[in-house]
Amino acid sequence: MLDGWFLWFILIWIFALPVLFGIGGFFMFRKFLKKLPKEDGKSDMDWEIYYVEHTKHLWTEEQLALLNELVSPVPELFRDVARHKIQGKIGELALKEHAKKITLDLIIRGYIIATPKRDHKYLRKKLEQLNIRTESYEQLFQ
Repeated sequence: MLDGWFLWFILIWIFALPVLFGIGGFFMFRKFLKKLPKEDGKSDMDWEIYYVEHTKHLWTEEQLALLNELVSPVPELFRDVARHKIQGKIGELALKEHAKKITLDLIIRGYIIATPKRDHKYLRKKLEQLNIRTESYEQLFQ
C-alpha cells in the first residue's frame, strides 16, 4: 500500500479538492442567480449594466477617482464587481431623480445603499478617513 509522504499527500488532497470545488461552486452559483431574469424579463446584472451605461456621461474623472477611493478597502479580487455594483446603484438613483450630473450626495447615498449591512462599519471608517460627514445619511444605514 501507500506509505510515507505520498499517503499524506493523497489524504490531504482528498479533503482539499471537494472544499475548493465547493467554494468555487458557491461563487459561481451566486453569479448564476444574479443572471436569472426577474418578472420584468431583466436580471439584476442586466439592470446594473443598464444604469451604468445610461449614466456614463454624467461622471467626471474626479468623481470616478472618488469612487475608486471608496472601493479601495475591498479586496482586489472583488473590487471591480463592487465598483460596478455601486456605480449601478448610483446610476439608478441618478436616473430616478433626473440628475444632470453625478454629485457627491448621489455617490455617498449609492455607496451606502449598495454596500451590504455587514460592511457598514468599514464604510463609515472609509468615509471618516475622507472627511465626509455621515449624519445626514443615518437613515440609509438602517
